[in-house]
Amino acid sequence: MTYDTLIRGATVIDGTGAAPFCADVAIRGERIVAMGDLADSDAETLIDGDGLCLAPGFIDVHTHDDTNVIRTPEMLPKLSQGVTTVIVGNCGISASPVALSGDVPDPMNLLGRAEDFRYPTFEAYATAVDAARPAVNVAALVGHTSLRSQAMGDFARPASHAEIMKMREALRESLDAGALGLSTGLAYRNAFHAPDTEIHSLVVEVGDAGGVYTTHLRDEFAGLHEAMEEAFATARHGRAPLVISHLKCAGAGNWGGAPQALSKLETAARDHRVHCDCYPYTAGSSTLDLGQVTDEVAIFITWSDSHPDMAQRELRDIAEEWEVTLLEAARRLQPAGAVYHNMSEDDMRRILAHPLAMIGSDGLPNDPHPHPRLWGAFPRVLAHYSRDLQLVPLTEAVRKMTGLSAAQFGLEDRGVVREGAYADLTLFDLARLADIADYTHPIAAAQGIVMVMVNGVVGYREGAPTGQRAGQLLRRYQRLSPLPIPPQTKETTP
Repeated sequence: MTYDTLIRGATVIDGTGAAPFCADVAIRGERIVAMGDLADSDAETLIDGDGLCLAPGFIDVHTHDDTNVIRTPEMLPKLSQGVTTVIVGNCGISASPVALSGDVPDPMNLLGRAEDFRYPTFEAYATAVDAARPAVNVAALVGHTSLRSQAMGDFARPASHAEIMKMREALRESLDAGALGLSTGLAYRNAFHAPDTEIHSLVVEVGDAGGVYTTHLRDEFAGLHEAMEEAFATARHGRAPLVISHLKCAGAGNWGGAPQALSKLETAARDHRVHCDCYPYTAGSSTLDLGQVTDEVAIFITWSDSHPDMAQRELRDIAEEWEVTLLEAARRLQPAGAVYHNMSEDDMRRILAHPLAMIGSDGLPNDPHPHPRLWGAFPRVLAHYSRDLQLVPLTEAVRKMTGLSAAQFGLEDRGVVREGAYADLTLFDLARLADIADYTHPIAAAQGIVMVMVNGVVGYREGAPTGQRAGQLLRRYQRLSPLPIPPQTKETTP
């Protein structure tokens, strides 16, 4: 038997949480067509997997790559760490359905300039992604703040009934065209004034379509638990599965709160489909938010439109130089970006290890000095937290970034290594695997990623892109149930 590609003798970690096993894996076209002992078979391309781990391509469930998959389709920050699918449109901000001509509302400016928002419908965005042929697959959420930008001139108030109806229509059209669901970023100023009733109206559309609701909570600090309850109530009202984005206990006064937060997550998950995502770092990164300015934690300015010479400096040093308060310095720097060192390691580890948690990088590709999670999140989980610290077994770490993710976002035949699944695969050397990016030098490819295959095409090999790009826009066709999957059914099977 002759195949297009044959990976011989790899240790397969299949994405379901099952024990590793040694196998040959054969690919024809976009899919895996045979597994096992294929010693008598041949292929146009043979890849030696001896001593290496073969996993499903990693699914980054929390990205802001919306416009980058079109403008910079090589997607090296993700491809180089083994990611084969990115989920865009998180935190209430998405590139579609949006058309802008003036200033870009915060935090939509994380995605690009006004000229980058030229997709008035989800279908227009999908067409642009397919035309760009990115190196990774793309699946998209629709952002609530982005919907507001098309229906409202003033964000500092609740939407009117007519404005909500306009948002619902645009959301419905996007869901019908294959969008995964809706995201909100209720902590941000341009969404904070939206009451729960406004979100309820939109999430009903999500539930009716069988999509998923993800949320950057209204408060990740002292009001975390109330914000979680709001999210649970909203998801139940709309009959939609829920993913809490980058679950954290932010702010020094909130450290140590992970056990209680995870207990609330578990309780909600007993009668509703509830998960979270997280990244393996104790610092967050976003636009410079006056509400997060405090002297309790270090705040590093990554960019500033008004004072570009102040970029890559600590906020407290800037304030001292200007002889003003932290808040006044932050106000002068806006619009700007920042890294906030506002989490505890123990809380982060507890959330990372929890069975309901998936892995998302939350990297900001347009930041000139990005958080290291943009280039290193997935190798860091596997190498530092699984291999070195043994926080979670390797099979569980892989499940969190593959099979579990595909199941919760309705990505059919993705996130697993099995016959019939798409050939999105990552081959890595566990002994050499390491995230190199750090806060000082954040742009650095990981070590130990040997090969990355997307839809049967090798896009990355031995530290360099091949130039072959085979990513696709993945539309949601599977209806997701809001109810927990029965115990007798494997939750990790898409």
